[in-house]
Amino acid sequence: MQGHGQAQPVKPPPSTGLLVFLRVFFVVISVCSFGLLGWTMMLRLALVTRKSLDWGLFVATLAAEILGIVLLGTEGGEEIHTPGGWLGLALLLGSLVVVISYYLSADIRHFHQLSYPTAGYAQHQQAPAPVYGYPQQQSPYNSATGPHTPVPPSTPIPQSGTPTPPPQPQRPAPARIDQVRAELDELSDYLRKHEDGR
Repeated sequence: MQGHGQAQPVKPPPSTGLLVFLRVFFVVISVCSFGLLGWTMMLRLALVTRKSLDWGLFVATLAAEILGIVLLGTEGGEEIHTPGGWLGLALLLGSLVVVISYYLSADIRHFHQLSYPTAGYAQHQQAPAPVYGYPQQQSPYNSATGPHTPVPPSTPIPQSGTPTPPPQPQRPAPARIDQVRAELDELSDYLRKHEDGR
């Protein structure tokens, strides 16, 4: 079993000005080199996010740019005459466009998630909307304590002289849905604690 231990302090994301400068810098050096240095954007992204997908895309970008350089190098003169040369140029410029768009979107998304880590979780924790005509039943499970016995709602004491309407039958929610909801809450709590422990 994993112990709780001490939570490591979360490193705050860099300032917005620094992030914008780095994004512009890497895009500019890639464009000014006509795609020859496009791999630098993917290397920075892989180092920042540490995702295996970004490392794989870095290797793919580097391989595409090397192949483009080799195909362009097969041309003998200053002008491009063969289909291989045109393919190399298209590979360099096409990969540049794709890499810039992916780099900017992934980098912005990564630092946005660092700035607002609980934004997505808070939306899922809102109480479900009540179904018209049926009162909501509380789950017999609590994510912190496990199963517990639900407390029946108290009925108001009728005052003298006012007739009380007969109670309407309540249709209970399926127990399986409540159990699954409780298990999902426990799983999300576990995952949140596990991410905080990294």
